[in-house]
Amino acid sequence: MAATMLRSLSRLGGRPSNNVLLNKSLLSPGCLLLQNRQKQWQPDVEWMDQYAGVVMYPTEFNKNWKVPPWNDKDPPAEKDVSNLTINFGPQHPAAHGVLRLVMELSGESVKKCDPHIGLLHRGTEKLIEYKTYLQALPYFDRLDYVSMMCNEQCYSLAVEKLLNIQAPPRAQWIRVLYGELTRILNHIMAVTTHALDIGAMTPFFWMFEEREKVSNIVSDASRRSWVHEVRVLQDLPLGLMDDIYEWCKNFSLRIDEVEEMLTNNRIWKNRTVNIGVVSHEDALNYGFSGVMLRGSGIKWDLRKSQPYDKYDEVEFDVPIGSSGDCYDRYLCRVEEMRQSLRIMLQALNKMPEGEIKVDDAKVAPPKRSEMKTSMESLIHHFKLYTEGYQVPPGATYTAVEAPKVRPLVLGHYFRDYSKIFLEVAFHRKIPEY
Repeated sequence: MAATMLRSLSRLGGRPSNNVLLNKSLLSPGCLLLQNRQKQWQPDVEWMDQYAGVVMYPTEFNKNWKVPPWNDKDPPAEKDVSNLTINFGPQHPAAHGVLRLVMELSGESVKKCDPHIGLLHRGTEKLIEYKTYLQALPYFDRLDYVSMMCNEQCYSLAVEKLLNIQAPPRAQWIRVLYGELTRILNHIMAVTTHALDIGAMTPFFWMFEEREKVSNIVSDASRRSWVHEVRVLQDLPLGLMDDIYEWCKNFSLRIDEVEEMLTNNRIWKNRTVNIGVVSHEDALNYGFSGVMLRGSGIKWDLRKSQPYDKYDEVEFDVPIGSSGDCYDRYLCRVEEMRQSLRIMLQALNKMPEGEIKVDDAKVAPPKRSEMKTSMESLIHHFKLYTEGYQVPPGATYTAVEAPKVRPLVLGHYFRDYSKIFLEVAFHRKIPEY
């Protein structure tokens, strides 16, 4: 009531003066308090009306203002962005092949890739024209020093076909055994370095530990070219077959560990599924073979279609893919390692006793013990390693199922009386990057 009375007085005569006298008997304690506070200015009704209404409600003054967006940030300035062109390679000849990629990158995405697939020319054909057949053999180790025994095996089979001579059964089983060991060496290299290239490092260490054991097994047998024409260089050392059997049992567990890490790994599948797809038509048109051909769904394996040595006496399966991508080829290589273990176990069980070279001093050197007591043996040894042996004229093309997909089919073509003319068929692969 007192506030209403003061507001009415202010409307009549402005602010109440300090000289207004009221009957003190009519004033309550609250009125006395208001009377003492009249010296302090208080906002009146007219003054408060200008702030009435909703706070954000636009007025005549600010109704045309633009409301700032919720993400009130300066837009990025437009500028021209050029892709980055880098040189990838050349790669190592035994690991990835002689391969150079000129890639155009946009961030981490490859927009364009120009593969330069080269041939590592070592002059092998020219060099062995002036060598004997026996002296030419070590050059085939150097064509691919991961597939050394398979290269020797192909060359030896070609010479044996010209000579019309077969190696003894024990030598053929030893070739099969070490050919599959070499296949496992190559597939370990292919799978683990592929994983290393796209971000998986652990399988590389796991499998290369086993690969070192295989290298020790190979070096225990011989530190020189071992697969020769019509023979092998020397017999298996005592106890080596037991070591190979123990390694086969343990290596199957290592394959399981690698598959547990990679096969169903989301990152691995994102980087391999539908990458590097090769249809079966393209695989045939480009002349692919090996894993590249089988990964595209074509069941072709020279060990089955054109068996050599003792492959017609072993049982194994040929894995094939369905999509022709990197993931299918990875699965084929892993399964081929399992099938190689299967072949090796059969070779160990079926390994016969007997000689490792033919009993013909004209093409195979005599034993050291015979050379110490027989002049004829010493002469044969001398003439074999100085003049070599004579091969009848003819032509042959020999192919083996090479473990690596770079030299898919290794063939040798000989024709002449004294010189060797070599033709090595290198079928190149589409890069799996």
